[in-house]
Amino acid sequence: MPTPSVPLERLGFLTIGSFDGADPGAGHRTTLEVIELGERLGFDSAWVRHRHLQYGISSPIAVLAAASQRTSRIELGTAVIPLGWENPLRLAEDLATVDVLSGGRLNPGVSVGPPLHWDDVKDALYPDTADAEDFSHERVARLLRLVGGEPASTFSGKEGVVEEWSDRVQPHSPGLRDRLWYGGASSSSARWAGEHGMNFLTSSVVRAEESLGFADIQRYHIRTFRAASPAGSAARVSQGLVVIPTDTATAAQREKYAAYVEARTPRTTSPQGPGRLLFAPDLLGTSEQIAEALYAHAGFQEVTEVAFALPFSFEDEDYTQMLTDIATRLGPALGWRPGSAA
Repeated sequence: MPTPSVPLERLGFLTIGSFDGADPGAGHRTTLEVIELGERLGFDSAWVRHRHLQYGISSPIAVLAAASQRTSRIELGTAVIPLGWENPLRLAEDLATVDVLSGGRLNPGVSVGPPLHWDDVKDALYPDTADAEDFSHERVARLLRLVGGEPASTFSGKEGVVEEWSDRVQPHSPGLRDRLWYGGASSSSARWAGEHGMNFLTSSVVRAEESLGFADIQRYHIRTFRAASPAGSAARVSQGLVVIPTDTATAAQREKYAAYVEARTPRTTSPQGPGRLLFAPDLLGTSEQIAEALYAHAGFQEVTEVAFALPFSFEDEDYTQMLTDIATRLGPALGWRPGSAA
């Protein structure tokens, strides 16, 4: 197994937080328990996916507010909030509130574009303004300004005897602006995020704009982001590939994981759909095998922090095994130590 030239500094994980529609409370509690487990194992960050009108977390900020009261150290992130569903002013208030509750541990990740299945949801989401809504990067820029403390109102001061009004979002949480991430899959998104002083989330999906393989495209996006960022080579990037370590897995688990990866592999061989989305192969094997694959990965070679994505549709004991193997075997094989970024 090769020795990393630069140790992995931050190790995180991403969970979908799925649940049974007939009993949603159980799934949400499991998500909180997974985050608590992550903290006990020494992970630096836990991230939750965002799923509207599905059987996954529709309100990650509410879930992370609860997680902030069950944990004390681990950073809490969203990957990612689709801003097409959000009012940036109201979202800024929610983000700041949870950041205050967590003691400054929130890492909000966002993206833009029209909501998925736009024609099916627009009458419920924006019944009066659907044709006027702006789903461009300007929606992110508004959020950045509001979180950063720029005026949200032309009025401030006292009104009446007791009411005190602010002209900016309250609570204001200093430092939150520097912890905002953009989830991008294209070079233009990477460049925009860099130019606007954001951090950059790159996942297991990219747009096949260039005639390169997944890892080379991801490396190009990371370099494009850093070239555009005022922070340059110090600009934060987190990579989010799907990894499934099998070190302590049972024979039945290994068989199940292998079938899962085999079913998903065909989509990694060529761009998919009109958006030409290219998916990264899932990394399945022992921690030593996964570490070797990562050291050879052009995208991984550009980063010092990751948020490995847990695969969909498995049982609680499977996720416990995976997280434990990642924290106790894969992380150390990549030069990481528990709590090293605390």
